Amino acid sequence: MIGGWLAIGALALAAFALAAFLLRLPRQGLTMFGAVLVFGLAGYAWQGSPGQPAAPKSQESRTSNQGEAMVEGRAALFDRTQPPPDYLLTSDAFARRGRFGDAAGLLRQGLADNPGHLEGWLALGLALVGHADGFVTPAAVQAFSRARMIDPDHPGADYFLGFAYRQSGEIRAARAVWAGLIARSPADAPWREGLEAEVARLDDIIARAPMRQGQ
Repeated sequence: MIGGWLAIGALALAAFALAAFLLRLPRQGLTMFGAVLVFGLAGYAWQGSPGQPAAPKSQESRTSNQGEAMVEGRAALFDRTQPPPDYLLTSDAFARRGRFGDAAGLLRQGLADNPGHLEGWLALGLALVGHADGFVTPAAVQAFSRARMIDPDHPGADYFLGFAYRQSGEIRAARAVWAGLIARSPADAPWREGLEAEVARLDDIIARAPMRQGQ
């Protein structure tokens, strides 16, 4: 399931970011328990089968789990010494219940008054992808682009966008986004090595199935 992979991708990015930023920044409230938990989920994402539950689950349960993972994965990238704005908290509550359309509506309202809020635009991009059942819409691309414009050095927007493309089967688009992030990253960026490995995997997929990846 595309949505399930996107949710696990959110947690994979959280693990990715925790590993990166803990090497260069103070902990800022992050705990070892959280790092271990997210790293475990990230490993499951890359090696397991998150689209195949051991027992049947209702659509509502699956969507709720996806929303929870998306919110927690995104929030792990930001310092919580200051509370997030009310509109983000409320939209997260909707997203945790799988109500991505409602979450996106609240985010749009909040961002109208806070157009420079990086986390808000990132949350909107994720909510729009969730609302589209894991597919990348033009509105989601625009939201991620706004997040990138606010802080070009932050890897979140391009990683999430690339992962959404990857899991929706748009391999060439995912490769282009991630390669662009690598090109803009400093040589010593702590996320660079892992992302280069992912691009190499995409290159291998494209080489083995060129007709399938026509995007």
